[in-house]
Amino acid sequence: MKTLYEAKNLIKKYKSGEGDLFALNNVSVVFEAEKINTILGPSGSGKTTLLNMLSGLDYVNSGELIFDGVDIAKYNDKKMTEYRRNNIGFIFQSYNLISTLTVRENVELGAYLSKNPLDIDEVLEQVGLEDHKGKYPHQLSGGQQQRVAIARVLVKNPKVIFCDEPTGALDEKSGRNILELLQNLNKKYKTTLIMVTHNPNIANMSHKVITFNSGEIVKEVTNDKVMSAQEIEWA
Repeated sequence: MKTLYEAKNLIKKYKSGEGDLFALNNVSVVFEAEKINTILGPSGSGKTTLLNMLSGLDYVNSGELIFDGVDIAKYNDKKMTEYRRNNIGFIFQSYNLISTLTVRENVELGAYLSKNPLDIDEVLEQVGLEDHKGKYPHQLSGGQQQRVAIARVLVKNPKVIFCDEPTGALDEKSGRNILELLQNLNKKYKTTLIMVTHNPNIANMSHKVITFNSGEIVKEVTNDKVMSAQEIEWA
């Protein structure tokens, strides 16, 4: 399987009153293309920091961050913006929808950012919103709003989608349905998924699981058997 990301000795540190605080302390990890990856760990462990480095939302202090054969850690702001626009999508816990735009118009925003977007109506059908495309965000449930956010990212046709607590604001039923949707999109479009979550059971539907503590990777597991989203227990 092709390696999509290879991080080598990543360091991200911040100045504090007692000296340097390491959010990432010499982290090395590999993510393969077309796989579902989950990053676990307590608050402040470094998992979201790694997500921000991989997605280009922040910069490392030192180390290599190889994406598709190129070290993006050396990118300036302009090249990093191009990297984000052309390669990645980001799904947050909050939906970040434009309240004055319809479902279809919100998804169109993602298409405008892509050189090779997917068909908007096809994407809306894939996420189960074909009958809601004329509605506004306030007319939708939380699970439906998250589906709009996912569709807006998916329509860009990105190589990788980053998910920061994608089910954190949802009840169990809606959360399972969102995870099932992400799993199905991974299978259909071969999109690499990298998720951060506090729910350890989501690890069971992932190909690779990384556990963080105090800015370091303390455990790394590859699952031979991947469960469906509907099979996993709910924390």
